[in-house]
Amino acid sequence: MQKGSEKTMMKFSLFGPLTVLGLATLGFAPLPAAAQKSTAEGIAEYRAMLADGNPAELFEGRGEVLWKQPRGPKKASLEKCDLGQGAGVVKGAFVELPRFFADTQRVQDLESRLLSCMEQLQGFSAAEIAKTPFGAGEQKTMESLVAYISGESRGLQFNLPQSHVKEKLMYEVGKKVFYLRGGPYDFSCASCHGEDNKRVRLQDLPNLTRQPGASIGFGAWPAYRVSSGELWSMQRRLNDCYRQQRFPFPGYASDATIALGVYMGVNSEGGAATAPALKR
Repeated sequence: MQKGSEKTMMKFSLFGPLTVLGLATLGFAPLPAAAQKSTAEGIAEYRAMLADGNPAELFEGRGEVLWKQPRGPKKASLEKCDLGQGAGVVKGAFVELPRFFADTQRVQDLESRLLSCMEQLQGFSAAEIAKTPFGAGEQKTMESLVAYISGESRGLQFNLPQSHVKEKLMYEVGKKVFYLRGGPYDFSCASCHGEDNKRVRLQDLPNLTRQPGASIGFGAWPAYRVSSGELWSMQRRLNDCYRQQRFPFPGYASDATIALGVYMGVNSEGGAATAPALKR
């Protein structure tokens, strides 16, 4: 055998079957294979790393100022606004909305209730605000207010009232709307959020029909969207769902969107609110 061939054989023998045993004998144990994280675990870790610096905190701070600041034609604050816990009480309100309000004779969610208070107490036109595009004018005010109010209930458990006949009716309407299929792709809310273990691209889709998915989904909005650099209210989140379904946008603070909120909120009972959360 030629010297070159001998050198080649020696090289191969160094990496033969006995090499691992030899290295172990010398105290060099082979390294274990790195644990593989699931996509969901990776995304959860990413969110946890950013959570301490969630930009939604800036909206919360601005919302608290706006809640206490005299504004509008009547130069009044919102500190007499009743969100369901009594005039001016913010803590605990978010986890019991939507609910029935006697003064308006309507079931209202957080955004529609704020519209009523801004009109009655401050003199703003609720109709004009409802027509304002997201991210502009008083809609920017609304974003900060919902961030502040939801943040005051962070960690509390959802417990939406269902004692009034209109609250029960809105739950049933919301359920119908949730399962209503239509549009060019025959989609419904349930197409994405009606079963466990669904995902679109890298995004897990919570099952909003029961716990724990209901509170994980419903209880996180409003939320700061990293992809857009904006804080999105629940209404804006629903509008984007309708866009993806190729449905026409619902009216801002309409009964249809409030009914959906009742359905998801009641299904969230016992789950903790995490809003305003951080989303991709």
